[in-house]
Amino acid sequence: MPEKPLTIATYAAGASLAAITLVYVFAPTYLIDSDSNSARKKGVVGLSNSANDCFINSVLQALAGLTDLRIYLIREVHRRNIDESWVYEEIVEDPARRANPGWKNQSLQSGIVTKGLKDMLDALNERPIYRKTISAVGFVRVLETAFRQRISRQQQDAQEFLQIVAERLCDEYHAGRRARQAAKSKDGDAVGERLAGLALNGHGIDDEERPRSVPTIQAEPPSDDGGEEEGFPMEGAYESQIECQVCGFKTKPTHSTFCTLTLSVPQSRSSSLNTCLDGFFKTEYVDDYRCERCRLMHAKKLFEGQMARSTSESDKKALRQSIEKIQLQIDTDPETPPPDVVLPELRLAPTCRIAKHTRLTEFPKVLAVHLSRSIYDSHVSQKNLAKRFLRVDSNDGLGDESPPAQQIFSYIFSQRARYGYY
Repeated sequence: MPEKPLTIATYAAGASLAAITLVYVFAPTYLIDSDSNSARKKGVVGLSNSANDCFINSVLQALAGLTDLRIYLIREVHRRNIDESWVYEEIVEDPARRANPGWKNQSLQSGIVTKGLKDMLDALNERPIYRKTISAVGFVRVLETAFRQRISRQQQDAQEFLQIVAERLCDEYHAGRRARQAAKSKDGDAVGERLAGLALNGHGIDDEERPRSVPTIQAEPPSDDGGEEEGFPMEGAYESQIECQVCGFKTKPTHSTFCTLTLSVPQSRSSSLNTCLDGFFKTEYVDDYRCERCRLMHAKKLFEGQMARSTSESDKKALRQSIEKIQLQIDTDPETPPPDVVLPELRLAPTCRIAKHTRLTEFPKVLAVHLSRSIYDSHVSQKNLAKRFLRVDSNDGLGDESPPAQQIFSYIFSQRARYGYY
């Protein structure tokens, strides 16, 4: 059981230190960049390409310019430093990934990639008085340690590397958050037990030894007010929903999260980012789909016909019960088959046309966009012609009534090529 409880004061002190860290990291850069005539601007940090690392370097250079990401990395690393070591040493399983080995959960909770990327981006944002070159080998080794495998330099795929890094950072954040929540719960129980032991109830104490007045000590449950953490800035969420065009039934929305949003580039020599976004979120129509509600209605109609033709009272009673169960599911939950009712085979159910709706539910602070130029058909895969003619309009996705989060757009364009385009 931990000796020291996690208190709000600890996090308040941590927040103050984090603010000092931000000033320490960003103030020197601001002072240099604000001087338009400063010769020190020529002293920038570059990345060497010693082992076909150009695709890695392009991603790191793009990430180095994301202020929201750097603030997150500083805050997350600092939070792990001020917390007690036992908070992240005790493994807390991910309910969605119970098959993860213990070493992987421990690695995620320790946040080694978060720390490695912070050090890398800090080095890239340094403003030396002379030209300086560093290597990404150190960060690559951190990734290889985290995944326990080597990173290939042969494919040179910037988008896949960005996705690996972003998803790993997101997983480390959620693993750390679960560990902190478990620690708060455990620490709250420990405080309650200790305070309960201090409450003197008089059992086994003589009247002469019993104090005349005993102050009342109450253990308050841990409060979540103001304790909501600001999450990983590159994580967003969207939901998809299917609507039957025959009966009008809408399925339950399917929720998905993303760290990089893959958009298909239209088959034209010129396009805009707004067009690509519209292509992702536009309503998609699919034919020959079997709707669950239409299937139940078809089964009900078949059973009603059988009951009308039946001469057996027992068969009519069984069919009537089945029809009632089917009707109940139609009215309440068509996606769940009625219990104890054998429906006709799925291939006999009628087909219909559906509309698939997709919409964003959580907008990330940093929107990483992968522009996919791949065109797939049944035989070959090829690239379209919009390789160098993609147009990014100043108002793409940024309307006057957009929420504040949408005003903090930071785009990372990475494509399956030797270099990343930003």
